[in-house]
Amino acid sequence: MTESTNDLRTNETIETLLNRRSIRKFKPDAIDERTVATLEIVAQHAASSQYLQDWSAVRVEDQELKSAIAAICNQIYVAEAPLLYLFIADEHRNAAIATRKGVKVHSTEFTLNASYRFSQAQNDAVLALHAMETAAYSLDLGCVILGSVLNDASKLIELLHLPEFTYPVLGLAIGKPDQSPTLKPRMERDDQFFVDRYPADDEQLLHGLDDFDTVVHKYYDLRNTSRPVDAFSDQIANNAVDTGVFNRAVKPVAEAQGFRLDH
Repeated sequence: MTESTNDLRTNETIETLLNRRSIRKFKPDAIDERTVATLEIVAQHAASSQYLQDWSAVRVEDQELKSAIAAICNQIYVAEAPLLYLFIADEHRNAAIATRKGVKVHSTEFTLNASYRFSQAQNDAVLALHAMETAAYSLDLGCVILGSVLNDASKLIELLHLPEFTYPVLGLAIGKPDQSPTLKPRMERDDQFFVDRYPADDEQLLHGLDDFDTVVHKYYDLRNTSRPVDAFSDQIANNAVDTGVFNRAVKPVAEAQGFRLDH
């Protein structure tokens, strides 16, 4: 059953979330310091597992550095964003605190570099980024989340001078929108929300796929008639055999940063 957003309870926060869309073209206007401070403090108020506050963010202001990151992303608009952040899983600060308290961080007693802590720090960084993104949209700014910063994680670590026990997670570009793309469709709610257990039957799991393929294909056709885009299921199938992901593997780079992802 297709549900209309008109049937939902609503307020300004919900409307902000329901109308979010990625913005990849920004006006050149600088973002004022009061807004910057607001966005950063909002990010700090996101949930933090076990109160470790194990994330950090680098605000990139140097234009040459922005261009270098845009080259990693292979997305020129990254260099044009008035605000650009790189969110970092950061156990380095906590390791420094632990060292001050007498913990030997290069001994077997040290656990902040375990795979669980890595995932925890990564999750906290994502939560902080999402809080900042939502705040930005509520202030009539536009954003795009940049998973493409991990196209070359080693290079990004070098560019940002990231120390041991840190790892880049996502980028966030922010600015005043200079485009108004249509909302990208989402699956039906019952295709992603289940009650009590995951569906045992894949046919049941995929029961709405054909209809969603049609919706997605129409969305892309209307968005850019000169550039045909595969249906949703074809996009998933293509990504399922994309060997390029092996060049962006997290484990070897994370382990070079001091994390123990096998533990």
